[in-house]
Amino acid sequence: MRTQYCGALNTSFIDQQVTLCGWVDRRRDHGGVIFIDLRDRDGVVQVVFDPDAAENFKIADKVRSEYVLRVQGRVRARSEATINPNMATGEVEVYGLEVEILNSAETPPFPLHDTTVGEDVRLRYRYVDLRRQDMQERLRFRSRVTTAIRNYLDDNGFLDIETPILTRATPEGARDYLVPSRTHEGKFFALPQSPQLFKQLLMVSGFDRYYQIAKCFRDEDLRADRQPEFTQIDIETSFMDEEQIMAVTEGMIRQLFSRLKGVELGEFPRMPYAEAMQTYGSDKPDLRIPLQLTEIKDLLKDIDFKVFAGPANDPKCRVTALKVSGGASISRKQIDEYTKFVGIYGARGLAWIKVNELEKGVEGLQSPIIKFLGDEVTLQIMERTGAANGDIVFFGADKSKVVTEALGALRCKLGEDLDLYTCDWAPLWVVDFPMFEETDDGSLTSLHHPFTAPSCAADELRANPAAALSRAYDMVLNGCELGGGSIRIHQKPMQQAVFEVLGIDTAEQREKFGFLLDALQYGAPPHGGLAFGLDRLIMLMTGAHSIRDVIAFPKTQSAACVMTDAPGAVATEQLRELNIRLKKKEPVA
Repeated sequence: MRTQYCGALNTSFIDQQVTLCGWVDRRRDHGGVIFIDLRDRDGVVQVVFDPDAAENFKIADKVRSEYVLRVQGRVRARSEATINPNMATGEVEVYGLEVEILNSAETPPFPLHDTTVGEDVRLRYRYVDLRRQDMQERLRFRSRVTTAIRNYLDDNGFLDIETPILTRATPEGARDYLVPSRTHEGKFFALPQSPQLFKQLLMVSGFDRYYQIAKCFRDEDLRADRQPEFTQIDIETSFMDEEQIMAVTEGMIRQLFSRLKGVELGEFPRMPYAEAMQTYGSDKPDLRIPLQLTEIKDLLKDIDFKVFAGPANDPKCRVTALKVSGGASISRKQIDEYTKFVGIYGARGLAWIKVNELEKGVEGLQSPIIKFLGDEVTLQIMERTGAANGDIVFFGADKSKVVTEALGALRCKLGEDLDLYTCDWAPLWVVDFPMFEETDDGSLTSLHHPFTAPSCAADELRANPAAALSRAYDMVLNGCELGGGSIRIHQKPMQQAVFEVLGIDTAEQREKFGFLLDALQYGAPPHGGLAFGLDRLIMLMTGAHSIRDVIAFPKTQSAACVMTDAPGAVATEQLRELNIRLKKKEPVA
């Protein structure tokens, strides 16, 4: 139906006759001459109709926004005064010779050029929203990224192998989406949170290097960078250690940025998990922000101020300072807002000291807490944090988890609010993760998943599980976790040792993981892998604010699709086939 895409036209097409198909982006009538900006997936070009071609002019006069047209015309150069430098096709236009209306359109629910339209409306009419230039560009870019990933992995000997969508529930850290079975009464499939067990079985099967751009499903609380269904770049290898796996996957990301964005990321630095938490308050630190946490616990053990002295003498607590260079200009109102912000993470307050004239000692400092700290301790804190005139120092004193999360989040918020970024891109590998973390009831759970290999022997693991480190690694970029992985357990005794630490008894092991334990007995090779969040990667590379803006048909933050009105009710007959009966909620008295 067409000879070219609209956005492909340039001066090399001058005097050629072309046939175009697309949507009416804008229509203007200037003194008897009709201008139509015709849009397709590649861009927009101006088409001109004048009264000399009466029949076609009459048709062009009828069209409105989002009508679908087929246009035949001759490409000609625009006059120098009418060149549009904001359009890729701005040096040319098409003189319309024939026009056919392929379909009319109702008035769009919102103007495509209006950037203030609410997300709820955009998602309700997503098929219209996806016509907008920025959405088209992001999804085209996404396609280029997935093509580049496939080419890179193919070139490095990886095989693209699919794994099942209907499987059984496994402990991956979130709730499963369950699918009732009609043929197996009372039993359920689970949608995979990841292809974790299947990719390990592929290694046992001898496929050596596997990848898949896989759909994954997690029923968890949502936010800007989470969706109930998301896409994962899943990679698994045999006979490679963590250094080799990190090298090949880092190479993939560096090549993506170099070829698709013209950005050279350079070699990624390494940072132990303990250092990341201690210094930056996060296991995915944003190294663009030059702010660090400073421990001052030892300075406050002997003061009378219990707000600080209590945590300073409690081994489960932290007392930490965060110096912000130039932050003395932060107003009291802003400090109050930051106090509310850290409260989200459980902090009960946010103490601070402004540094006005440090050469005057405590007289040159401004804070309501100095009288409780004492002059000597206050000046010691200033020295340790490296505070200078014009700075502000914030403090956290509470349980270690509260202080770490609150000041880590505050560090990132200050970086954004004060525009403290020192570079555009800051990649990082975080390594040496703990094997386990303690739950609220004092039991242990896997920090990553129960198939991650520890860096110690099984006997050491059993003897002191809280101190065990794992052979895990996360790739971080600009404070976002791009991907994470580990060397897996490939020997049954070690896998059983991990299950024992987690309190998974033999019966439960057999019920949930019998097929994996069996497979490990049949010559399982050493193996490991890594999975990247494709949606998050595209979000970062395109500068979008939410992964919903890089997914064609995303869910809302309530895990619903407002376009299709999903999830929806199911007919009673279907439920009866599945042996399911819905229980009505009792009215609240």
